[in-house]
Amino acid sequence: MLAGDHLRERFRALDAFLSTHEGLWRPKPFTDRVLQWESAYPALGQWLRARSLEQAEAVHNSLELPDAPAPFAALFQEAKALSTVGDLSTAPLPPARHRLDVDVPGRKWQQIEAFASKLHFAPAVTGWVDWCGGKGHLGRRLLCDGQRLRCLEYDEALVTSGQALSAHHGLNVAHQLQDVMAADLALSSTDTPVALHACGDLHVRLMHKAADAGCQHLAIAPCCYNRTIGDHRHLCSEASALTLTLDDLGLPMAATVTAGARVRKQRDTSMARRLAFDLLQRRQRGVDEYLPCPSLPAAWLHKPFAEYCMDLAEIQGVPLGDFKDWIALEALGWQRLAEVRNLELVRGLFRRPLELWLVLDRALYLQERQYDVQVGLFCASDLTPRNLMILAERR
Repeated sequence: MLAGDHLRERFRALDAFLSTHEGLWRPKPFTDRVLQWESAYPALGQWLRARSLEQAEAVHNSLELPDAPAPFAALFQEAKALSTVGDLSTAPLPPARHRLDVDVPGRKWQQIEAFASKLHFAPAVTGWVDWCGGKGHLGRRLLCDGQRLRCLEYDEALVTSGQALSAHHGLNVAHQLQDVMAADLALSSTDTPVALHACGDLHVRLMHKAADAGCQHLAIAPCCYNRTIGDHRHLCSEASALTLTLDDLGLPMAATVTAGARVRKQRDTSMARRLAFDLLQRRQRGVDEYLPCPSLPAAWLHKPFAEYCMDLAEIQGVPLGDFKDWIALEALGWQRLAEVRNLELVRGLFRRPLELWLVLDRALYLQERQYDVQVGLFCASDLTPRNLMILAERR
Protein backbone atom coordinates (compact mmCIF):
# COMPACT_ATOMS: atom_id res chain seq x y z
CA MET A 1 0.00 0.00 0.00
CA LEU A 2 0.96 3.66 -0.25
CA ALA A 3 0.83 6.12 2.63
CA GLY A 4 2.46 9.27 3.97
CA ASP A 5 5.05 10.91 1.74
CA HIS A 6 4.90 7.98 -0.70
CA LEU A 7 1.51 9.20 -1.93
CA ARG A 8 2.96 12.43 -3.27
CA GLU A 9 6.13 10.77 -4.55
CA ARG A 10 4.15 8.26 -6.60
CA PHE A 11 1.76 10.93 -7.84
CA ARG A 12 4.68 12.97 -9.17
CA ALA A 13 6.22 9.94 -10.89
CA LEU A 14 2.91 9.01 -12.51
CA ASP A 15 2.32 12.61 -13.55
CA ALA A 16 5.69 12.72 -15.30
CA PHE A 17 5.06 9.36 -17.02
CA LEU A 18 1.60 10.33 -18.27
CA SER A 19 2.71 13.80 -19.37
CA THR A 20 5.71 12.46 -21.27
CA HIS A 21 3.65 9.94 -23.22
CA GLU A 22 0.43 11.89 -23.86
CA GLY A 23 0.81 11.26 -27.58
CA LEU A 24 0.43 7.52 -27.01
CA TRP A 25 -2.66 7.39 -24.80
CA ARG A 26 -4.78 10.36 -25.89
CA PRO A 27 -5.45 9.34 -29.55
CA LYS A 28 -8.39 6.94 -29.92
CA PRO A 29 -8.02 4.18 -32.54
CA PHE A 30 -11.81 3.87 -32.83
CA THR A 31 -12.18 7.40 -34.19
CA ASP A 32 -8.74 8.05 -35.74
CA ARG A 33 -7.86 5.81 -38.69
CA VAL A 34 -4.19 6.75 -38.46
CA LEU A 35 -2.60 7.51 -35.08
CA GLN A 36 0.01 10.22 -34.73
CA TRP A 37 2.40 7.96 -32.82
CA GLU A 38 2.58 5.51 -35.75
CA SER A 39 4.94 7.84 -37.60
CA ALA A 40 7.37 7.68 -34.65
CA TYR A 41 6.96 3.92 -34.14
CA PRO A 42 6.02 2.48 -37.56
CA ALA A 43 7.17 -1.06 -36.75
CA LEU A 44 4.91 -1.22 -33.69
CA GLY A 45 1.94 0.15 -35.62
CA GLN A 46 2.37 -2.32 -38.48
CA TRP A 47 2.85 -5.24 -36.08
CA LEU A 48 -0.30 -4.45 -34.14
CA ARG A 49 -2.39 -3.91 -37.28
CA ALA A 50 -1.41 -7.37 -38.55
CA ARG A 51 -2.74 -9.17 -35.46
CA SER A 52 -6.15 -10.83 -35.14
CA LEU A 53 -9.12 -9.88 -32.99
CA GLU A 54 -8.62 -13.07 -30.96
CA GLN A 55 -4.99 -12.13 -30.26
CA ALA A 56 -6.07 -8.73 -28.99
CA GLU A 57 -8.74 -10.21 -26.72
CA ALA A 58 -6.28 -12.70 -25.24
CA VAL A 59 -4.06 -9.95 -23.79
CA HIS A 60 -6.62 -7.17 -23.22
CA ASN A 61 -6.18 -7.15 -19.45
CA SER A 62 -2.67 -8.59 -19.06
CA LEU A 63 -1.06 -6.45 -21.81
CA GLU A 64 1.94 -8.80 -21.88
CA LEU A 65 3.42 -8.69 -25.40
CA PRO A 66 7.13 -9.49 -25.04
CA ASP A 67 7.55 -9.85 -28.83
CA ALA A 68 6.05 -6.45 -29.65
CA PRO A 69 8.37 -3.90 -31.31
CA ALA A 70 9.71 -1.05 -29.21
CA PRO A 71 8.72 0.79 -27.15
CA PHE A 72 5.86 -1.49 -26.03
CA ALA A 73 7.77 -3.80 -23.66
CA ALA A 74 9.68 -0.95 -21.99
CA LEU A 75 6.47 1.04 -21.47
CA PHE A 76 4.76 -2.07 -20.08
CA GLN A 77 7.47 -2.52 -17.46
CA GLU A 78 7.46 1.14 -16.47
CA ALA A 79 3.67 1.27 -16.26
CA LYS A 80 3.61 -1.91 -14.18
CA ALA A 81 6.18 -0.58 -11.72
CA LEU A 82 4.41 2.76 -11.34
CA SER A 83 1.01 1.10 -10.86
CA THR A 84 2.02 -1.38 -8.16
CA VAL A 85 0.55 -0.47 -4.77
CA GLY A 86 0.06 -3.72 -2.82
CA ASP A 87 -2.80 -4.89 -0.63
CA LEU A 88 -4.32 -3.04 2.27
CA SER A 89 -4.11 -4.91 5.56
CA THR A 90 -6.95 -7.28 6.37
CA ALA A 91 -8.68 -7.90 9.69
CA PRO A 92 -10.95 -10.88 10.46
CA LEU A 93 -14.62 -10.11 9.92
CA PRO A 94 -17.33 -11.30 12.28
CA PRO A 95 -19.54 -13.89 10.56
CA ALA A 96 -22.30 -12.41 8.42
CA ARG A 97 -25.81 -12.61 9.78
CA HIS A 98 -27.85 -15.57 8.54
CA ARG A 99 -28.77 -15.24 4.85
CA LEU A 100 -27.54 -11.62 4.73
CA ASP A 101 -26.16 -12.29 1.24
CA VAL A 102 -29.57 -13.24 -0.18
CA ASP A 103 -30.53 -10.92 -3.08
CA VAL A 104 -26.85 -9.99 -3.63
CA PRO A 105 -25.12 -11.27 -6.82
CA GLY A 106 -22.16 -13.50 -5.97
CA ARG A 107 -19.44 -11.26 -7.34
CA LYS A 108 -20.94 -8.22 -5.58
CA TRP A 109 -21.08 -10.04 -2.26
CA GLN A 110 -17.43 -11.05 -2.60
CA GLN A 111 -16.54 -7.40 -3.26
CA ILE A 112 -18.48 -6.36 -0.14
CA GLU A 113 -16.68 -8.97 1.97
CA ALA A 114 -13.29 -7.85 0.65
CA PHE A 115 -14.09 -4.15 1.17
CA ALA A 116 -15.39 -4.74 4.69
CA SER A 117 -12.29 -6.72 5.69
CA LYS A 118 -10.13 -3.61 5.20
CA LEU A 119 -12.10 -1.45 7.64
CA HIS A 120 -10.44 -1.71 11.04
CA PHE A 121 -10.52 1.89 12.20
CA ALA A 122 -9.46 3.21 15.59
CA PRO A 123 -11.25 4.59 17.46
CA ALA A 124 -14.13 2.26 16.67
CA VAL A 125 -16.89 3.40 14.33
CA THR A 126 -20.11 4.57 15.95
CA GLY A 127 -22.17 5.37 12.86
CA TRP A 128 -21.84 4.09 9.28
CA VAL A 129 -23.15 6.00 6.26
CA ASP A 130 -23.57 3.78 3.19
CA TRP A 131 -23.07 6.42 0.48
CA CYS A 132 -25.17 5.88 -2.67
CA GLY A 133 -25.86 2.56 -1.00
CA GLY A 134 -28.61 1.12 -3.18
CA LYS A 135 -30.41 -1.46 -1.05
CA GLY A 136 -27.81 -1.10 1.69
CA HIS A 137 -26.03 -4.45 1.30
CA LEU A 138 -22.63 -3.02 2.23
CA GLY A 139 -23.95 -1.12 5.22
CA ARG A 140 -25.77 -4.14 6.64
CA ARG A 141 -22.59 -6.22 6.35
CA LEU A 142 -20.64 -3.60 8.31
CA LEU A 143 -23.23 -3.00 11.02
CA CYS A 144 -22.35 -4.35 14.46
CA ASP A 145 -24.12 -4.14 17.82
CA GLY A 146 -24.01 -0.65 19.26
CA GLN A 147 -23.54 1.03 15.89
CA ARG A 148 -26.02 2.97 13.77
CA LEU A 149 -26.38 2.90 9.98
CA ARG A 150 -27.80 5.35 7.44
CA CYS A 151 -28.11 4.31 3.79
CA LEU A 152 -28.30 7.25 1.39
CA GLU A 153 -29.85 6.47 -1.99
CA TYR A 154 -31.37 8.51 -4.82
CA ASP A 155 -33.61 5.75 -6.26
CA GLU A 156 -36.86 5.49 -4.30
CA ALA A 157 -37.46 1.87 -5.34
CA LEU A 158 -34.06 0.85 -3.96
CA VAL A 159 -34.75 2.71 -0.73
CA THR A 160 -38.04 0.82 -0.32
CA SER A 161 -36.44 -2.54 -1.11
CA GLY A 162 -33.54 -1.84 1.23
CA GLN A 163 -35.82 -0.87 4.09
CA ALA A 164 -37.74 -4.12 3.64
CA LEU A 165 -34.52 -6.16 3.68
CA SER A 166 -33.28 -4.45 6.82
CA ALA A 167 -36.62 -5.07 8.53
CA HIS A 168 -36.52 -8.71 7.43
CA HIS A 169 -33.15 -9.12 9.15
CA GLY A 170 -34.38 -7.29 12.25
CA LEU A 171 -31.94 -4.41 11.80
CA ASN A 172 -32.72 -0.82 12.74
CA VAL A 173 -31.37 0.93 9.65
CA ALA A 174 -32.33 4.37 8.37
CA HIS A 175 -32.81 4.10 4.62
CA GLN A 176 -32.93 7.70 3.43
CA LEU A 177 -34.11 8.97 0.05
CA GLN A 178 -31.31 11.43 -0.63
CA ASP A 179 -29.60 13.06 -3.59
CA VAL A 180 -26.06 13.28 -2.22
CA MET A 181 -25.34 16.19 -4.55
CA ALA A 182 -28.17 18.25 -3.05
CA ALA A 183 -27.58 21.20 -0.72
CA ASP A 184 -29.61 19.62 2.09
CA LEU A 185 -27.20 16.71 2.59
CA ALA A 186 -25.70 16.65 6.07
CA LEU A 187 -22.90 14.63 7.69
CA SER A 188 -21.64 14.86 11.26
CA SER A 189 -18.21 14.26 12.74
CA THR A 190 -19.44 10.95 14.20
CA ASP A 191 -20.39 9.59 10.76
CA THR A 192 -18.13 7.17 8.87
CA PRO A 193 -19.12 7.33 5.19
CA VAL A 194 -18.20 4.37 2.96
CA ALA A 195 -18.63 4.03 -0.80
CA LEU A 196 -18.07 0.88 -2.81
CA HIS A 197 -17.88 2.00 -6.46
CA ALA A 198 -19.59 5.37 -6.18
CA CYS A 199 -19.19 7.02 -9.57
CA GLY A 200 -17.28 10.17 -10.42
CA ASP A 201 -18.72 13.28 -8.81
CA LEU A 202 -20.52 11.15 -6.21
CA HIS A 203 -17.37 9.95 -4.45
CA VAL A 204 -15.73 13.38 -4.82
CA ARG A 205 -18.78 14.87 -3.12
CA LEU A 206 -18.34 12.36 -0.28
CA MET A 207 -14.76 13.55 0.28
CA HIS A 208 -15.75 17.21 0.33
CA LYS A 209 -18.65 16.68 2.74
CA ALA A 210 -16.72 14.33 5.03
CA ALA A 211 -13.74 16.67 5.27
CA ASP A 212 -16.00 19.68 5.92
CA ALA A 213 -17.91 17.79 8.62
CA GLY A 214 -14.72 16.51 10.27
CA CYS A 215 -15.67 12.85 9.90
CA GLN A 216 -13.21 10.68 11.83
CA HIS A 217 -12.94 8.00 9.13
CA LEU A 218 -13.99 7.34 5.54
CA ALA A 219 -13.40 4.63 2.93
CA ILE A 220 -13.87 4.81 -0.83
CA ALA A 221 -13.38 2.47 -3.76
CA PRO A 222 -13.71 4.99 -6.63
CA CYS A 223 -15.32 4.18 -9.95
CA CYS A 224 -16.34 5.75 -13.27
CA TYR A 225 -14.14 8.84 -13.16
CA ASN A 226 -15.81 10.11 -16.34
CA ARG A 227 -19.19 10.45 -14.60
CA THR A 228 -18.59 14.12 -13.98
CA ILE A 229 -19.75 17.50 -15.19
CA GLY A 230 -17.14 18.96 -17.51
CA ASP A 231 -13.49 18.04 -17.68
CA HIS A 232 -11.44 16.75 -14.75
CA ARG A 233 -11.08 19.12 -11.83
CA HIS A 234 -7.75 18.70 -10.05
CA LEU A 235 -8.37 18.16 -6.32
CA CYS A 236 -5.01 18.22 -4.54
CA SER A 237 -2.55 21.10 -4.45
CA GLU A 238 0.21 19.21 -6.29
CA ALA A 239 0.98 20.94 -9.60
CA SER A 240 0.21 19.01 -12.78
CA ALA A 241 0.26 19.89 -16.45
CA LEU A 242 -2.40 17.28 -17.26
CA THR A 243 -5.83 18.48 -18.34
CA LEU A 244 -8.14 15.51 -18.76
CA THR A 245 -11.22 15.39 -20.97
CA LEU A 246 -14.21 13.13 -20.41
CA ASP A 247 -12.76 10.77 -23.03
CA ASP A 248 -9.47 10.66 -21.12
CA LEU A 249 -11.28 9.98 -17.84
CA GLY A 250 -12.99 6.99 -19.45
CA LEU A 251 -9.68 5.26 -20.22
CA PRO A 252 -9.31 3.50 -16.83
CA MET A 253 -12.76 1.98 -17.27
CA ALA A 254 -11.68 0.11 -20.42
CA ALA A 255 -10.33 -2.77 -18.32
CA THR A 256 -13.18 -5.20 -17.65
CA VAL A 257 -13.72 -8.62 -16.17
CA THR A 258 -14.27 -11.05 -19.05
CA ALA A 259 -17.90 -11.05 -20.19
CA GLY A 260 -19.84 -14.09 -21.39
CA ALA A 261 -19.64 -15.26 -24.99
CA ARG A 262 -23.06 -13.85 -25.92
CA VAL A 263 -22.28 -10.40 -24.51
CA ARG A 264 -18.87 -10.35 -26.23
CA LYS A 265 -20.45 -11.32 -29.55
CA GLN A 266 -23.05 -8.53 -29.28
CA ARG A 267 -20.38 -6.01 -28.34
CA ASP A 268 -18.07 -7.03 -31.18
CA THR A 269 -20.86 -7.06 -33.75
CA SER A 270 -21.99 -3.60 -32.70
CA MET A 271 -18.46 -2.18 -32.90
CA ALA A 272 -17.65 -3.89 -36.22
CA ARG A 273 -20.83 -2.48 -37.75
CA ARG A 274 -20.12 1.02 -36.46
CA LEU A 275 -16.60 0.85 -37.82
CA ALA A 276 -17.85 -0.39 -41.18
CA PHE A 277 -20.36 2.45 -41.31
CA ASP A 278 -17.56 4.85 -40.40
CA LEU A 279 -15.59 3.71 -43.46
CA LEU A 280 -18.73 4.11 -45.56
CA GLN A 281 -19.61 7.60 -44.34
CA ARG A 282 -16.05 8.86 -44.89
CA ARG A 283 -16.17 7.65 -48.49
CA GLN A 284 -19.69 8.87 -49.25
CA ARG A 285 -19.25 12.29 -47.65
CA GLY A 286 -15.75 12.76 -48.96
CA VAL A 287 -14.66 13.82 -45.46
CA ASP A 288 -12.02 11.68 -43.76
CA GLU A 289 -13.14 12.23 -40.17
CA TYR A 290 -15.22 10.35 -37.64
CA LEU A 291 -18.95 11.11 -37.52
CA PRO A 292 -20.38 10.45 -34.04
CA CYS A 293 -23.28 8.01 -34.09
CA PRO A 294 -26.26 7.98 -31.73
CA SER A 295 -26.88 5.14 -29.30
CA LEU A 296 -28.85 2.43 -31.09
CA PRO A 297 -31.31 -0.13 -29.68
CA ALA A 298 -29.91 -3.65 -29.30
CA ALA A 299 -32.57 -4.85 -31.75
CA TRP A 300 -30.64 -3.11 -34.56
CA LEU A 301 -28.05 -5.90 -34.40
CA HIS A 302 -30.70 -8.31 -35.69
CA LYS A 303 -31.14 -6.29 -38.87
CA PRO A 304 -29.35 -7.45 -42.01
CA PHE A 305 -26.09 -5.53 -42.32
CA ALA A 306 -27.17 -3.58 -45.42
CA GLU A 307 -30.43 -2.53 -43.76
CA TYR A 308 -28.51 -1.49 -40.63
CA CYS A 309 -26.25 0.79 -42.68
CA MET A 310 -29.05 2.26 -44.78
CA ASP A 311 -31.16 3.07 -41.71
CA LEU A 312 -28.17 4.62 -39.94
CA ALA A 313 -27.25 6.60 -43.05
CA GLU A 314 -30.77 8.05 -43.09
CA ILE A 315 -30.46 9.11 -39.44
CA GLN A 316 -27.01 10.62 -40.02
CA GLY A 317 -27.86 12.29 -43.31
CA VAL A 318 -25.20 10.34 -45.23
CA PRO A 319 -25.94 10.00 -48.99
CA LEU A 320 -25.48 6.39 -50.17
CA GLY A 321 -26.02 6.88 -53.91
CA ASP A 322 -25.78 3.52 -55.69
CA PHE A 323 -23.50 1.83 -53.12
CA LYS A 324 -24.13 -1.93 -53.08
CA ASP A 325 -20.93 -3.67 -51.93
CA TRP A 326 -22.28 -4.61 -48.50
CA ILE A 327 -20.48 -7.95 -48.15
CA ALA A 328 -17.05 -6.40 -48.68
CA LEU A 329 -17.90 -3.48 -46.38
CA GLU A 330 -18.98 -5.79 -43.56
CA ALA A 331 -15.71 -7.71 -43.85
CA LEU A 332 -13.78 -4.45 -43.71
CA GLY A 333 -15.65 -3.55 -40.51
CA TRP A 334 -14.44 -6.74 -38.82
CA GLN A 335 -10.91 -6.17 -40.10
CA ARG A 336 -11.01 -2.64 -38.77
CA LEU A 337 -12.24 -3.93 -35.39
CA ALA A 338 -9.21 -6.23 -35.14
CA GLU A 339 -6.91 -3.29 -35.91
CA VAL A 340 -8.65 -1.04 -33.38
CA ARG A 341 -8.52 -3.61 -30.56
CA ASN A 342 -4.82 -4.24 -31.14
CA LEU A 343 -3.91 -0.57 -31.46
CA GLU A 344 -5.84 0.09 -28.24
CA LEU A 345 -3.35 -2.11 -26.41
CA VAL A 346 -0.96 0.85 -26.48
CA ARG A 347 -3.56 3.02 -24.74
CA GLY A 348 -4.15 0.12 -22.40
CA LEU A 349 -0.64 0.48 -21.02
CA PHE A 350 -1.75 3.76 -19.46
CA ARG A 351 -5.10 2.61 -18.03
CA ARG A 352 -3.82 1.70 -14.60
CA PRO A 353 -1.27 4.54 -14.30
CA LEU A 354 -4.02 7.05 -15.08
CA GLU A 355 -6.43 5.41 -12.64
CA LEU A 356 -3.86 5.44 -9.85
CA TRP A 357 -3.04 9.08 -10.68
CA LEU A 358 -6.73 9.92 -10.21
CA VAL A 359 -6.95 7.96 -6.95
CA LEU A 360 -3.82 9.62 -5.60
CA ASP A 361 -5.20 13.04 -6.55
CA ARG A 362 -8.12 12.24 -4.25
CA ALA A 363 -5.92 10.74 -1.54
CA LEU A 364 -3.66 13.81 -1.47
CA TYR A 365 -6.70 16.07 -1.18
CA LEU A 366 -7.70 14.20 1.97
CA GLN A 367 -4.14 14.24 3.27
CA GLU A 368 -4.12 18.01 2.86
CA ARG A 369 -7.37 18.13 4.85
CA GLN A 370 -5.73 16.61 7.95
CA TYR A 371 -6.29 12.91 7.25
CA ASP A 372 -3.84 10.01 7.45
CA VAL A 373 -4.46 8.24 4.17
CA GLN A 374 -3.69 4.79 2.78
CA VAL A 375 -4.16 3.66 -0.83
CA GLY A 376 -4.05 0.01 -1.77
CA LEU A 377 -5.91 -2.97 -3.19
CA PHE A 378 -8.95 -4.38 -1.43
CA CYS A 379 -9.42 -7.40 -3.72
CA ALA A 380 -7.97 -9.16 -6.76
CA SER A 381 -8.53 -7.65 -10.21
CA ASP A 382 -10.49 -10.69 -11.43
CA LEU A 383 -13.14 -9.85 -8.83
CA THR A 384 -13.30 -6.24 -10.06
CA PRO A 385 -10.78 -4.14 -12.01
CA ARG A 386 -11.87 -1.20 -9.81
CA ASN A 387 -10.01 -2.64 -6.84
CA LEU A 388 -8.19 0.47 -5.58
CA MET A 389 -9.33 1.77 -2.20
CA ILE A 390 -8.75 4.94 -0.18
CA LEU A 391 -8.78 4.68 3.61
CA ALA A 392 -8.66 7.93 5.58
CA GLU A 393 -8.51 8.59 9.33
CA ARG A 394 -8.54 12.10 10.72
CA ARG A 395 -5.35 13.16 12.49
